[in-house]
Amino acid sequence: MAVNTQGPQLALSDSAARQLANTTKTAPQLGTITPRWLVHLLQWLPVEAGVYRVNKVKNPGKVEVACGDRSEAELPQTFVDYEEKPREYILNTVSTVLDVHTRISDLYSSPHDQIKEQLRLTIETIKEQQEGELINNKEYGLLANVDKSQRLTPRTGAPQPDDLDELIAKVWKEPAFFLTHPLGIAAFGRECTRRGVPPPTVSLFGAQFLTWRGLPLIPSDKVPVTNGKTSILLLRVGEKRQGVVGLYQPGLAGEQGPGLSVRFMGIGRNAIASYLISLYCSLAVLTEDALAVLENVEVTKYHDYRDTYK
Repeated sequence: MAVNTQGPQLALSDSAARQLANTTKTAPQLGTITPRWLVHLLQWLPVEAGVYRVNKVKNPGKVEVACGDRSEAELPQTFVDYEEKPREYILNTVSTVLDVHTRISDLYSSPHDQIKEQLRLTIETIKEQQEGELINNKEYGLLANVDKSQRLTPRTGAPQPDDLDELIAKVWKEPAFFLTHPLGIAAFGRECTRRGVPPPTVSLFGAQFLTWRGLPLIPSDKVPVTNGKTSILLLRVGEKRQGVVGLYQPGLAGEQGPGLSVRFMGIGRNAIASYLISLYCSLAVLTEDALAVLENVEVTKYHDYRDTYK
């Protein structure tokens, strides 16, 4: 015969008390949201009619000038010629239609507004896609627009300090930052540790970044990692520096940010409200030496540091 050892209940239980208590609720959390440092570090230029034309000089070496000649010799005659068919960048569109049932927004919007949260999470997802396109788009993405002369491979597979120095030599006119997958940064950190030259850090946007030669290594999980290999990019940014610039369409109806538009599309007979969310953007590399890449960087190489310090 079983014996009841708990005895009579002397006070209100937790489970019963919770029926009268309010639960503190967070806003919806989305694990795919990243800091999107690349978007913050680029200079963004407004464009007209969704088109940005990059005009370049043709045959710059043929521009002749004279210097230090004190004779009365005839001065050279010259002119600066332009490319007749410059490249034009057309803005790309990242868009979706968000549907919210009016019953949901009417009944369940306290303490968090359902429409606001649905829009916030959808916009965050679109912005994540935007950064991915800036890196990987086959037409205007960074990886697809590195000139052949600006492509390097690491000497030993893993990213050595010497390899990043070679990148700096390629983008030596005011380079701004390296860009790679977090695994690429970790691999570079291991190689520096093995050499006994741990890279210093710098604070940007309230976060800490590893640096090399004073240039921050910016992480982005949008840089592909394939078969244990990734890429490390080095950028010069800004229109005045003839670097890499971001492009967006200003003055949109329902504008919520640079190139970002949210427009209410109405309520259907099924009581579902629809919102059109669109983001118009692109990216331009103004000169070939504004961008370089270290390709096929191994990120799975580790060391036994006990051997290093014997």
